[in-house]
Amino acid sequence: MRDFLKNTFASILGTLIALGILGGLGIGGAIALIALLASGESEPEVENQSVLVFDLSMTITDTQPESSTAELLSDAVSDDDVPATITLRQVLESLEAAAKDDRIVGLYLEGSSSGNTTGYATLNEVRNALEKFAGSGKPILAYDLDWSEREYYLASAASDLAIDPLGVMELNGLAAEGMFVAGALEKYGIQVQVTRVGKYKSAVEPFLLKERSPEDEQQTQKLLGDLWGEFLQVSSQTREIDPTQIQQLANSKGLLTPQEAKNSGLVTELADYNTTIAKLKELTGSDEDDRAFRQIHLPTYAQIADANRDETYRTSNNEIAIVYAEGSIVQGASSPNQIGSSTLSQQLRKLRLNEEVKAVILRVNSPGGGVTASEIIEREVAAIAKVKPIVVSMGDYAASGGYMISTSATEILAQPNTVTGSIGIFGLLPNIQGLANNNGITWDVVKTAQYANLNTITRPKTPQEMNLIQNLVDRKYDSFLNLVAQTRELPKAKVAEIAQGRVWSGREAQKLGLVDRLGGLEDAIASAVKLAELGDDWTLQDYPKPRTWEEILLDRLFNSVRRSPRSGVVPDALTREFENVRADLQSLQGLNDPIGVYARLPLNLRFD
Repeated sequence: MRDFLKNTFASILGTLIALGILGGLGIGGAIALIALLASGESEPEVENQSVLVFDLSMTITDTQPESSTAELLSDAVSDDDVPATITLRQVLESLEAAAKDDRIVGLYLEGSSSGNTTGYATLNEVRNALEKFAGSGKPILAYDLDWSEREYYLASAASDLAIDPLGVMELNGLAAEGMFVAGALEKYGIQVQVTRVGKYKSAVEPFLLKERSPEDEQQTQKLLGDLWGEFLQVSSQTREIDPTQIQQLANSKGLLTPQEAKNSGLVTELADYNTTIAKLKELTGSDEDDRAFRQIHLPTYAQIADANRDETYRTSNNEIAIVYAEGSIVQGASSPNQIGSSTLSQQLRKLRLNEEVKAVILRVNSPGGGVTASEIIEREVAAIAKVKPIVVSMGDYAASGGYMISTSATEILAQPNTVTGSIGIFGLLPNIQGLANNNGITWDVVKTAQYANLNTITRPKTPQEMNLIQNLVDRKYDSFLNLVAQTRELPKAKVAEIAQGRVWSGREAQKLGLVDRLGGLEDAIASAVKLAELGDDWTLQDYPKPRTWEEILLDRLFNSVRRSPRSGVVPDALTREFENVRADLQSLQGLNDPIGVYARLPLNLRFD
C-alpha cells in the first residue's frame, strides 16, 4: 500500500488541483486529505516466530506529541514505521503482552547512535518491564556499535548483549553542567533582582552568579550521587558485576574499548551487525538467504496490544482516569510542554464530578512553575481526594510546583531516580533600564499611588518594593510548608528542615516522608484499583483523550498547518548547546505568574 501511495502521489495531487479542491483547502488541507486516504491500510499482524524490535533511539514520553500535517503524510507514505517517540504506557503494556504472546519468540534491543533524551526515572520503569519479559523465558538480544550510558541502562537487562568490534562503550558517570548568564546580562545592561526563600533554591543563581553557590553544588552532588548509584545498582544486576567494579571503570577509563567491555563482563560478546542479524534469523527460523528476520516493531505491536485490550476488558463502567501533567506549570491554558492551570484544573474538576470515574491517577512529570498556577491545580487535587482516590505517579521530575500539585493526593509514588522536592519559592525581577539607556531610550511615569508601576521592567525595584515582594514570597513559602506538613503528616519544623528549596531523589524523598513508596505507573494503577476496591472490574482511560489519526488530519484540513520539524540527524556539540539555550529561553516564556513568584527547579537542570 505504501509503495502504491508513493508511486501515485503526484497524480493524486494533480487531480486535486484540476478539480479546484486545492484552492479551497490549501496545500496543507490537500496534503492532509491524501494522508487520510493513506490511513486505510489493513491492521498490522504478527507472524509466528517473530521478534519484537525495540529501537532504543525512540524517546519515551508520557504522552504522544501531535504531529504536523507534513509529518503525518510522511508517516503515511514512508517505509519507516518507527516514530521518534512512544509513550511509556505503550512500552509497558506491549512488553507485558509480548511476554505472553506465543507468536513472539524474543526481544531485540536495537541500539542507535542518534542519542536519546529519555529521563532515567522513565528508563528505570522500562527496565523493570524488560526484567519481567526476561522472566517469561524468552531471550533478549541487544546490539549497538557504540553503547551510551542511557542505552546501556536498558540493554544491561539483555541475556545476549553485543558490542561491535569497531565501537566504544561510554561509562564515565553523570554530570550536570549549568549555564550562568549573569556576565552577559551585566554586559548588556540588564539587571535582575530576586527574592527567594530556601538556601538551596538555586533557580535564580544563573542570573546572579557566574558559578554555582556552595549550597547548590552540595545538593547537586548529592542528587547526582543518588542517580548514579541507582545506575550502578540496576545495570550491574543482570550482568552479575559488583557495582564498585563499574565505578572503578568509570574513574579509570571513561571510554572502554569493546574488548575491555567484554573482559569486564559488561557485554557478553563482540559481534558486528551481520552476526547479530544471523542470530535473529536463527531465533525466528528464517532462511539464511532471507534479507531480514521475522520481526515487528514495538510501536506497531502496541497498536495490536491496544486493540486486544479494547476487546477484552474495556467493557467496565468503572473507570480509572490517568491524567498527564507534563511540562512547566503556567497560568492559563495548556500548550505543548506546558501545564496550564485552567486546562488541568477544569479536567480534574470534570473527573471529580463524573460518577463513572472511580479513581484518578495524576502522572506528574514537571519541574514546577508559577506558584499561583500550582496552587490552583493543587486545590483541585485536594477536592478529588475528598470523594475518591487520587494517586500521583511521579516521572522524571516532580519538583517544586510539580511537588506542590502532588501533595494532597491519596498516595504518592516515585521512582528511585525521580527528581523531586525543591520545596522553595523565588521571585525573578528583571529590568532593562541600562540596556535601554545605552541605546537612547528613557521612560517617564505618572502615577496615582506609590506602587502603581510595581511590575515595570524599566527600572530597578526600590528597597520598599523589594521588601513588599519578599514578604509575599515569605508568605507563599510558609503556605507551602504548611501544605506539606498537613498533607504528609509531618511536623512543620521537620518540613522546614528538609525544604529550603533542596532537590531530592525519589529514594531519599521516601526516607524523608515526602512520598509514600517507590514504584512506577503500573504500580500506581494497581494502587488505584486497590484503593477504589474495584477488583477485576475496571478500565483505563487517558486524559486528555488521545485523538485518532483521522481526527488529527481532519483538524488539519480546516486549520493552519503547524510546522514541527523532526530529524534523525545527530546534532553536533555546538548545535546541542544552542538547543539547550533555546530550551532555556522557552522556559523563561513560561514565567507568567501574575504575582511573579515561582516554585520551580533551575531552568537548565540536565544530567549527562
